[in-house]
Amino acid sequence: MTAPQACGRPGCDGTIDGGWCDTCGLAPVTDPATGSSKAPSTPPAAASGGQPCGRPGCDGTIDGGWCDTCGLAPDTAPDTGPSTAAASGPSTAPSSRPTSWSTSTGGSRPSRRGSGRTTTGTARSRLGAGLVDVPAVPRVDPASALLTDPQVPEDKRFCSTCHKPVGRSKDGRPGRTEGFCPHDGTRFSFTPKLRSGTVVAGQYEVQGCLAHGGLGWIYLATDLNVDNRWVVLKGLLDSGDAHAMAAAVAERRFLAQVNHPNIVTIHNFVQHPDDDGTPVGYIVMEYVGGSSLKQLMEARRRLDRTLEPMPVPRAIAYMLEMLPALGYLHANGLAYCDFKPENVIQYDRQLKLIDLGAVIRFDDLTSAVYGTIGYQAPEIGDEAVPDNGPSVSSDLHTVGRTLAVLALGIPPARRGVPTPLPDPGEHPVLARHESFHRLLLRATDPDPLRRFESADEMAEQLGGVLREVLATDRAEGIDDESGEHRHGPLPPAVSTVFGPPRGTFAPGLLVGSVPDAADAATDADTGADTEPGRPEPRRVAALLPVPLVERDDPAAGLLAASAPSTPADVERVIAAAPKSSRALQLALVRAHLDASEPGTATTVLDALAVEDADDWRLDWFRGVAALVEGRVDAACAAFDTVYSTLPGEAAPKLALAAATECARRDEPAGRYYALVARPDPGVADAAFGLARVRVRAGDRAGALAALDAVPDTSSGYVVAQLAAVEVMLSRRFDADPGEDDLRSAAARVEGLRLDAATAQRVRIRLFEEAVELAPNGAGGAPLLDCPWNERSLRLALEASLRTSARLASDPAQRVVLVNRANAVRPRTWV
Repeated sequence: MTAPQACGRPGCDGTIDGGWCDTCGLAPVTDPATGSSKAPSTPPAAASGGQPCGRPGCDGTIDGGWCDTCGLAPDTAPDTGPSTAAASGPSTAPSSRPTSWSTSTGGSRPSRRGSGRTTTGTARSRLGAGLVDVPAVPRVDPASALLTDPQVPEDKRFCSTCHKPVGRSKDGRPGRTEGFCPHDGTRFSFTPKLRSGTVVAGQYEVQGCLAHGGLGWIYLATDLNVDNRWVVLKGLLDSGDAHAMAAAVAERRFLAQVNHPNIVTIHNFVQHPDDDGTPVGYIVMEYVGGSSLKQLMEARRRLDRTLEPMPVPRAIAYMLEMLPALGYLHANGLAYCDFKPENVIQYDRQLKLIDLGAVIRFDDLTSAVYGTIGYQAPEIGDEAVPDNGPSVSSDLHTVGRTLAVLALGIPPARRGVPTPLPDPGEHPVLARHESFHRLLLRATDPDPLRRFESADEMAEQLGGVLREVLATDRAEGIDDESGEHRHGPLPPAVSTVFGPPRGTFAPGLLVGSVPDAADAATDADTGADTEPGRPEPRRVAALLPVPLVERDDPAAGLLAASAPSTPADVERVIAAAPKSSRALQLALVRAHLDASEPGTATTVLDALAVEDADDWRLDWFRGVAALVEGRVDAACAAFDTVYSTLPGEAAPKLALAAATECARRDEPAGRYYALVARPDPGVADAAFGLARVRVRAGDRAGALAALDAVPDTSSGYVVAQLAAVEVMLSRRFDADPGEDDLRSAAARVEGLRLDAATAQRVRIRLFEEAVELAPNGAGGAPLLDCPWNERSLRLALEASLRTSARLASDPAQRVVLVNRANAVRPRTWV
C-alpha cells in the first residue's frame, strides 16, 4: 500500500487526498524540474527569518507558510516558486444548476394550468391590503448596526462551488479565513476587504461591516458628495471567485434597470483595489434601515429554540406586498432566484426587496444560478428536467416556501435537505386553514406546471385566502397579537376568474321555510317537522357561477357582443368566427349543459383535453356535467381539483360544498359552505347550506348564526330571516320552542317587508305555535298586536287562514284553508 503523500507546504501537516491537501486545501508542492510532488527542504519563513509576503500593497511577513497580514501564501516568481499555482488556485465555476431535491406534498393536486392571469401590476398597495394591521418596525440607526467583530462563523463557511465545509478548525487550530477548498480547489476568502475610514472611489467613506451574505460582504459608508448620506457597499464574499465576481457585475446591470418602490435602489457602481492591487467592484445602493423578515422571525424564538409561527394574516400580507415586485422583475425578463426572509427588509410599514445578486435573465442559459436550499425549486439543476433553469414558476416556489417558513415556523431545511410541508394533522395552522394549505401545496408543487403561472395569479389567490383566514379568525374569536379583536364584515371582493352566481339553487329547503299555508296546516295536524332537504344536483349545475372568458382569447369580444345561449347559437358564432378558440368551445360546452345534454358536452370536453388537458376549466365543466347526470361523487372529485388550483376563489368551494351535500356527506359540506359564507355572507346559498347542515347536526344556534350573517343588502336576506323563523320554531332540536323563541321569531317578522301572501303564511305559522303556548286567561304582552290569550290568538289564526284562502289561486287549496279556519275558530254564541 502506498503511504499517504504529505502536503509538503510550510507549516502544514496535512496529506494529499484527491489531488488536494486535506488541511490547507492546496495542491501538493511540485518540483519544477521533474514535475513530481516535492516538499521543500527548508520552509520559506525559516529560511528567510521572516520572509516578506511580496504581494502588492501587503507589508506582512510569512509565518508558518502564510502571510500574517493578507493570509495568503508568499508571492514568488512564476518561474521558480511553487507558490504561484497555489496563489492563483484552481477554481471551478459553481454549477449553473445545483443539486435538486424534492418537497413532499399531499392531498389533491391542482390542474397544471392556472387561471391564466399573467399580467403584471406595479401599483403599490398599503402593507396589509387594508385588512391586516402589520406592526411598524422602527428604523435602525445605521451606526448601531455595525458589526464590532466582522467574521464569518466557521459553521457558515462553505465552498462557493461544491458547497462543502471549508475554513474549519482542526486539532485545536482555528480554521483559515482564506485558502483553497480541499475538495475541488476553489479559492475562498471570508475576510472583509474594506476597513473603517477607507474612502472608496474618492466618494464613499467606509464606516464598517453590516453583514455578510451568500455572495458578499455588506459595508456601511457615507457619501461624501451627497450630504454624507448613508449608503451600502456590497462586495464579494470571495473576491477570488471569478463566477462570484460575474454575479456582482450582473447584479449591477440588473439593478441599474430596476425602478420599483419595493426594490432597493442602486446609486452607483465603483471599484477599489484589493490588498494585492486587484480592482474589486462594489455596488452602491440605498441604506434600508429596518429588520429583515428573518430577524423578525428570530425575535419569535422560544426558550426551547423552536420558532413561534408568525400570524398567518401577517405572513400573507408580507407576500402580497412583495409579489408585485417579483412580477415587475418577471415582466422585465428577470428571475430573482433567491427570495427568502433574509432578503426582505421591513422599515416602518414598508418592505424592500434587497440583494439582487442572484438575479438572472430567463434567456440566460450559461450563467451560474444561485439559490438557497429550502427555498429554491427542486427542478433547478435537475438534469432529468428539460427546462431546469430559473422561471416565473421557480420564483413563485421560493415565495411559497418563504410563506411556509413564516406562517408555520418550520426551518427551511434540516441537514441540507428541505423541510417538507407538514400534514394538517401535524400542524394546527394547516388544520384550521385548508385553503392556505392548498395554496402552499400548489405554490411548492414539485411539478413546475402545476404551480401558479404568474405573480399576479398567486397574489389574487393569496388575497382570497387572506380574506378567508381573517373571517375564520373572527368567527372563532381569535385576537391578533396586539390583543385587538376585529369585528364586522370584510369588504366585498369581486372575482376576476368567475362570474357571479346565476341564482340561488336551494333557498327553501330549511325545515319547510316559507311554507304554503295549506302545507303548514297539514303539518300542524300531523305534528310533522321534516329534516332539511338537499339540493337537487341538476338545479345546482344550472345556477353555479360560470368561468369568465380569458381576456386574451381572440373570441372574447365576439362572445361579449353576441352572448349566445343555445348550442345552435354558439355553433353559428363558431362558424362565423375567423378562427375557432378555446372560449368558443367552452361556450358550446356550457350551452349543451344548459340544454341538459351532458353527453354532448363531455364529447366536446374530451376533444379539448387532447389539445390541452391541463386547463382547470375542463375539470370545472366536467364537474357540472356530472351534476347534471346525478353523478355527485364524480362532481366532488372534479370540483376538488379546481379548488386546489384556485384556493382563493369562492366558486369551487361552493360547488364542492353543494356536491358533497348532495352526496350526503354533511361534515365536509358544512366546512366548505363555511369557507364561502364567512368572508362573503352575501352568498346566500352558502349561508342556507351551512344552516341546513347545522340543523341536521342538531345545532340550532349555529344554524341561526349562519342565517343571521346574511346582510340586509343581500337579495337573500328576507328568505334567510324567514328560514331563521322556521329554525326557531322547529321541534327537531333537544328542546321544543318556548314563548321566548316565539316572541323572538315574531320580532324578526315585524322588521321585514313582505308581500301579502307571504305575510299571512308567516302569521299563520306564528299563531299556530302561540295557540299551543298561550294561557287561557290574560297573559303577557301582545303577539303581532294580538292579545296573549288562547281565544284571541285562535281568532287571529282564523282570520289569517281565511285571508290566505282569498289570496289563493288554487280552489282545492282554498277549501283546505277554509276548513282549517273553521277548525281553529273558538266556540262562540254566534
